[in-house]
Amino acid sequence: MFRKHYFLPIPFKIMKMKNLSILMVLAVALSMAGCKGGSSSKGLPDDGQLHGVAPASKYNLTKPPGMVYIPPGTFHMGPSDEDMNYAFTARNKQVSINGFWMDATEITNNDYRQFTNWVRDSIGATMMQYGKEIDGKFSVDWKKAQTIKWNDKATVEKIDQLVLTPDDRIFGKKEIDPSKLIYHSETFNLKEAAKKSNEGKKRSQFIDKKDVPVYPDTLVWIRDFSYSYNEPMTQRYYSHPAFGNYPVVGVNWNQATVFCEWRSQLLNAALEKQKKASESSFRLPTEAEWEYAARGGRSQSMFPWGNYYLRNKKGCLLANFKPGRGNYPEDGAFYTARADAYWPNDFGLYCMAGNVAEWTSSLYYEGAYNFQHDMNPDIRYNATKTDPPRMKRKVIRGGSWKDVGYYLQTSTRTYEYQDTSKSYIGFRCIVDLPPTSAHH
Repeated sequence: MFRKHYFLPIPFKIMKMKNLSILMVLAVALSMAGCKGGSSSKGLPDDGQLHGVAPASKYNLTKPPGMVYIPPGTFHMGPSDEDMNYAFTARNKQVSINGFWMDATEITNNDYRQFTNWVRDSIGATMMQYGKEIDGKFSVDWKKAQTIKWNDKATVEKIDQLVLTPDDRIFGKKEIDPSKLIYHSETFNLKEAAKKSNEGKKRSQFIDKKDVPVYPDTLVWIRDFSYSYNEPMTQRYYSHPAFGNYPVVGVNWNQATVFCEWRSQLLNAALEKQKKASESSFRLPTEAEWEYAARGGRSQSMFPWGNYYLRNKKGCLLANFKPGRGNYPEDGAFYTARADAYWPNDFGLYCMAGNVAEWTSSLYYEGAYNFQHDMNPDIRYNATKTDPPRMKRKVIRGGSWKDVGYYLQTSTRTYEYQDTSKSYIGFRCIVDLPPTSAHH
């Protein structure tokens, strides 16, 4: 607190000096009264000393289920072997990565179904008015939402807008229209807000809002392969219990991103009920984070398991890919395999090579390695529908069940467009947590 000093000219009247002194005493007294017990936090001693105020009353983070901790470290990002394409899109460069938690497996059909069911239930509950208006927005009562009987005729009649129209039904069967399962996304664009040119602008200018259809495109199994019979996978892969623990596919980059957003809200809503501190948001890994995690501490190795071979000493294949000239079932899986198949790498991550390729958050740019920072390197671009196709390219990593061995290398980079979905691309999430909570 700074005390004001008044310098008065000598001719000033004595009476005015007395009045001014009284005012000064009152001002100091009021300011001291304002400082007394100035902190609204409970439990702090009233001794006038600095003790600090915690942002939340409780903080006891446990290990995120299904995730493993990737410790901070430095590695050589880029080719560990000859660049057989001679494209020079990945120059070898030493970079350092901060620690984070990562899903041990790719997101499975069961994992993603929790998301699509949540979207279905929230839309259904809104239609049935299971909740109340709060600040002009409808808030769902989730206890009631979980009691919705989707196979009940009376329920189906109340949510008619969510059901297939009569001309789209087979034998008149009323089913949920997958295209109606839409998630409303709202995110804050930190990258734009941080720009010097945007200082002073309203917060609302950096809030991105969009509606994203979330149901996987099951037709990719047919669309991706001409003159190939894959109808059973289209009909059963996402819906049949046998494939519950297999990686979800048919999910584009936008859908993978809003899945991470929903997962963050799900966790923080639960923490808020328990009056605990909210956590960092789940997100897709950057290209550099993905490669660092895939290497498992083997900085110069070609594959997650080391060099140089795709088989172990017993001749067993170490991943799910396209061996030889196309012996798909030789590795034990014709299409995809369980998300926890094969041996994990030294960080405890499964299928960082093969099974399904994985989305990252990074924009694919051929010369990105030349100008990226050597600390948590990243290049991002939030492409809109009107942007040219080349700005919609997102890096995918790891190779898949239909790829040859070259794409299984930890350094091999390729891309796909963010608004397209494939039968061989999935994803996994990571979450940034404070270093003090990064424990196993």
